[in-house]
Amino acid sequence: MKEHLFLYGPPASGKSTLGGILASRFNLPFSDLDADIESKAGKGIPEIFAEEGEPGFRRRELEALCAVASGGPRVVALGGGALLAPEARKVAEDSGFAVALDVPAETLRERASKARGSRPLAADSAALDSLLEKRAAHYATFPRASSLSGYFTVEARGEPSRMFVGRGMLASAAMWLRAAGCTGRVLVVSDTNAGPLYAERLRDALNAGGFTAEIFTFRAGEESKTLATVASIWNACLKAGLSRRDTLVSVGGGVVGDLSGFAAATWMRGIRWVNVPTTLLAMVDSSFGGKTGFDLPEGKNLVGAFHQPEIVLADTDVLATLPTREFRNGLAEAIKHSIISPGAFHGVSCPQPEDSSDGDGLSSFAAAAVSVKAGIVASDPFEKTGERAKLNLGHTVGHAVEVLTGFKVSHGEAVAIGTVEEARLAERKGLAAGGLGDEVAAKFSAAGLPVSLPAGLSFDDLVPVMKRDKKNSDGRIRYALPFAMGDVRLTSP
Repeated sequence: MKEHLFLYGPPASGKSTLGGILASRFNLPFSDLDADIESKAGKGIPEIFAEEGEPGFRRRELEALCAVASGGPRVVALGGGALLAPEARKVAEDSGFAVALDVPAETLRERASKARGSRPLAADSAALDSLLEKRAAHYATFPRASSLSGYFTVEARGEPSRMFVGRGMLASAAMWLRAAGCTGRVLVVSDTNAGPLYAERLRDALNAGGFTAEIFTFRAGEESKTLATVASIWNACLKAGLSRRDTLVSVGGGVVGDLSGFAAATWMRGIRWVNVPTTLLAMVDSSFGGKTGFDLPEGKNLVGAFHQPEIVLADTDVLATLPTREFRNGLAEAIKHSIISPGAFHGVSCPQPEDSSDGDGLSSFAAAAVSVKAGIVASDPFEKTGERAKLNLGHTVGHAVEVLTGFKVSHGEAVAIGTVEEARLAERKGLAAGGLGDEVAAKFSAAGLPVSLPAGLSFDDLVPVMKRDKKNSDGRIRYALPFAMGDVRLTSP
């Protein structure tokens, strides 16, 4: 399994700074390859260049890279030319993902000017510009991002899945797919909401990058989450000539991901799947974890399969086009995660719809939310121990609300309502202290989300639908109830 995250790119692109932040945020070791070289040599890099020339430095750099690659998972900041040699690149790509940071040249010049003398090959603006020109084609062969806020890995039944949260990733989609091991034909599956915005752009980027990509689009909405739509995706796979070596790429919200993932899990008994979520809800919830499936008239997600995406690209730049209601749907799932694990959100504020164009802030918020899910999924990928069931907080009630309102209440709104109702149920059963329901309601209300059952619906009305929930056992409804902030348990009260 590729475990390391190598940050690559031009001098002064912020690899060391970002690497330290990512490693600290996600409790991973951090290595700065240049610092490792200096430590072992007992002298600075300018000194090494002066005494041994660039060839001598590159030999030391390759030794340091091999040493880091042979260790446990970590974030590694690389020098600006560390992967120029084919053997060095192979070491990195065999043991992890190498991502090139895409930073404007003027920013690089400004940063480099403040650290004169520390970069032998970029001593001044003219040298930096020359270096950038020489290496532009090289850097373009790597997956690129203007910033990264999260890197997550999960392995289940030997199937590794990796998720990246950041900005500016879609432009280099072909390189991301190649880094994930994808080759050949690609079917891009989207819906009538996301398709016009992103599907053609993604298809064109993949075709320009050496893939043979086609698009299939279905009608947007929960009502399309049916076996009939899955069958139409299978038929599109057939027409596109997808074999077991090829890849299905989903571009859109949770419905697109669920249906595409199930189609990928079952087409020719399983093909590669890459998920590109374009809603905040999908980014923080359904895009990562391997759950796929479709609805039956009797309930949501009653038929499905576990199928891990090869890679998930959560590019928060796409959220600038998200309607307010859809943005709030994503906030609901993220707030739910903050109730499950409040500590993951330390120092991260909850955005509002007007913040949808703040790519960096949204990346940090989304990464915090995904970190909660990733940690739980890694410990219980197939819901065998009950740990993963914590993520169903609010969903037993919420799914019933969706069904009984004919999905007029959106998923995020239903999760907000469901989480509040389940907190109040925990209070009524004496499992939670008084006031928890109000505390939970306040978090959702602050994000502009509903916190009460729709008019005409009572808790008792929900019971017949909740009795069909997948978590149930021995005929009893099981809920993931909040006993307190940070304490969610699967129980039948």
